[in-house]
Order: sequence, then C-alpha cells, then structure tokens
Amino acid sequence: MFEYASTSAPQLAAGLFALALVLLAVYSRIHDHLEIRRLGGHAPIVSSRLPFGIDLVLRSIRATKACKDLEFWEHLYAQCSPPLSGSKTVEFKIGGQRFIFTADPENIKAILASQFPDYARCHLFSPPFWDKPFVPEKGKGTAFYEDWKDFLGSSIFTTDGEAWHNSRNLIRPQFVKTRVSDLDIFEKHVQRLMSLVKANGQEFDISELFYQFTLDTTTDFLLGRSVDSLGHPDRPFAKAFAEVQRVQTMIARAGPFQRFISRRTFYEGLRVMNSFIEPFIQETLKSSPQELEEKHKSTSRVSFLDALGKFTRDRAVMRDQIVAVLLAGRDTTAGTLSLLFKELSANPDVYAKIRKEILDKVGPTRAPAYEDLKNMLYLQHAINETLRLYPAVPFNVRSSLKDTTLPKGGGPQGQSSIGVRKDTYVGYSPMYMQRNPEDSVMILLATALYNHIQALPRLQERFGIKRIRLLAM
Repeated sequence: MFEYASTSAPQLAAGLFALALVLLAVYSRIHDHLEIRRLGGHAPIVSSRLPFGIDLVLRSIRATKACKDLEFWEHLYAQCSPPLSGSKTVEFKIGGQRFIFTADPENIKAILASQFPDYARCHLFSPPFWDKPFVPEKGKGTAFYEDWKDFLGSSIFTTDGEAWHNSRNLIRPQFVKTRVSDLDIFEKHVQRLMSLVKANGQEFDISELFYQFTLDTTTDFLLGRSVDSLGHPDRPFAKAFAEVQRVQTMIARAGPFQRFISRRTFYEGLRVMNSFIEPFIQETLKSSPQELEEKHKSTSRVSFLDALGKFTRDRAVMRDQIVAVLLAGRDTTAGTLSLLFKELSANPDVYAKIRKEILDKVGPTRAPAYEDLKNMLYLQHAINETLRLYPAVPFNVRSSLKDTTLPKGGGPQGQSSIGVRKDTYVGYSPMYMQRNPEDSVMILLATALYNHIQALPRLQERFGIKRIRLLAM
C-alpha cells in the first residue's frame, strides 16, 4: 500500500500540474474573451487547420513569394466564421497571439489618424534624440523594433510618437520645394535610362531599369554621388540591398516562426550596404556644422547627408535615416513606375491622352520644367489611379499600445466596434480596400495618395512623383 502511494505520488503531482496548466489556460482564455467583450467584441474568426496557425503562416509566405497577397487575403475572408457581414475585418491566432486583419476604410482611418496614438510604435526619449542611444520602451513596439533594427535601425520607419516626429523633423528640411524641384539631378539619369531602352521591338524587363534608375537618383540625392547602377548593374550594393529587403520581408511575415528563416545572406548584405555608406558619412563628418552651413549657402547642390551633418554627428543616426529614405525613395517610385507602364501598355487610349497632353504643354524636344510637371493633370490622374490599384505600401501592421477598439467589424452585422487588447497585432491592407467596389471613389483616390509614402513627409512624396512624371514623358 505504502509502496503504491510512493510510486503514484510523482504521477499525481504531474497530473495536478497538468490540470493547473489547463485551468490556467482556460481562465486566461475566458478572461481575454470577457475583456474583449468589455471593449467591444470579436471580429469573425478565421479557422486554422494546423496547430498554432502554422498553415496560415506558410500560406502567407507562399503568397508573398508568388505575388499573390490578394488571393491570400481573400482566403482569410472566405474561411472566417461567422461569414463576413458589413466589414472586411477578421481575426485569427498564430502561436497564441491574436491578429486582426482589416481592409475597412473606417478601421484604417482609426489606425492611421483618429486613433493613431493607440497603435503607434511609441518610443519616447528626450530630444535631442540624435545624442542618445535608442532604447525602445518595454511593451511599446519592442518586438517590431527588434525585427527591423538591423536593417532600418532607429529611423522613421521603426519609431513613432515623439521619436517619429523627431525623425520626421530631421528629414523634412531636406525635401524643401527648392530641392525637389531641381530637375537637373533627375534629368541626367532619365537620359541614361532612355539610352538603354530597346527601340527595335525586342522585349526586355523595364522594371529592372526602373529600380536601377531610382537607386541612382536616390543615392545622387542622398549622398551627392550616384552608384551608377544603370551603367554597372552588377555592383554589389544594389544586389545586397535587394537581398536584405527580400529576407526582411520573410522575417516580418513569419511572425513567431521567424527563427527558422536563414539570415546568412541578410547579414552579408547588411555588411555590403554599411561598408558602402560609411565612407560617405566619414567624408561628411570631416566638415563641421558651420562648414556645412557655408557650403549650403555657396552652392545649390547640397546632398541629403551634408544637410543631416548640420544637425547630428551621430554615425548611427545618419546611417539609419539614409537607409530609410533610400528604401522609400527607391522602391516606391520604381514599383509605381513599373506598374504604371504595365497598365499603359494594356490601355493605349490612356497612353495616347498622356502623350497628347505632354506634346501640348512641352512639345517634342524641350525638357520639362517644374511648372510643366505640376500642370500635367491627366498624367497625375493616371499616376493616382496606378497608386489606387497598386499602393506602394499594400499591407502594413500596427501593434496596439493599450486596450482600445476598432470602430467596425464586430456584432452580427459587422457594424459594432471590435475590442482590441494591448499588444494585439492589427494588419491592414490599403490595396485590398482600394480595390473594393463598395468603397467610394473619393476614399479610394485620397487613400491612394496618402499611402504612397506613409511615414515620410509629403514633400518626399513629391520627390517620387516628379520622377514618375519625368519618365512618363
């Protein structure tokens, strides 16, 4: 009897421990549900066929590689229970973490505007921020920052709140109208690009040329010297930058399973990028802020890096802001150019109208001036429509900083608010929303332009739009 009791005691303890874990999990789930109901309610739930939502992660990664994100989002909406009604908003769990995905205009407006402080990655520290090391506040975007810090550091894309405003204020003066409207910096690269376009009816991939063109114009603007990838497409920097972006996308999509993604080529690419940028930073820091100010007064061509050097001497800050603007300046414009020309090739009537507008306002030989570009209204509408169909940021994610809500998606008709507990991930898709025929044209057009470059000043948007207009001419 005593022998039986002694041998069963460990089993009894293990059983009690397992029971305690089950009860704790049940309590946690019930408590979480009640808190969500207190705040609002649940969105329709997407069922997962594999434990921990592994199938959703794998499907998402496959969709990204195959450029079929729209199909993946449609899958989410098709698999939810109860069926969608009144709002394109669903929720699901991956690794126990609640995710909400929305393409509802009211919810996206709340995330990006009316309830922005509730969802911003808010890393607060006292100015001048460039004199202090960046330490993200616990529970306020730490996971996002850790995911992206190797690539984008403490730049405008990885911070919010006061830190975001500080980054924005540091970058904004570099995109004043007088600099953006200086078309000479673009024109020489446009002519180089045009010389590479095949004119004998032979097919070729023009998007590769667009990515090289935007890399050349952006590095010329940022660093004062182009990497000349149009002339030397095999240079290591361009390849390294593309590979780092590719792996970073996989990391962001993998969520809690990102540890299984190989980062070897990612870190190799970062080393190439940093070794390329560092000499330019070193050269700028040889001049004092006063010397850089004098240079600014004596010449109209001052690089973004020289302008940064007047405000900060921190190498890490300078590197992070350069990479962030390079990411925005290269990819958004190149992607929009590629898709604009794709649509023009399928819509010859639109192409003919754009061509007529250009000939009427500029003629066949004169180089366009800044005012000419401003007055190309039909061309601007064609660019806007391209951005509606293919926004430069088709998908993004925020993390709630506190218990909050989303205005639509809950309740039987999808018209009630959704409860969003602290640290809930909320993904949203301007691309899906802007293709939804149920949404008004005014919302679609306004959002298309807003999402061209979400995190950077409007003047940098002009930087990209001017290059698009120049090439379309």
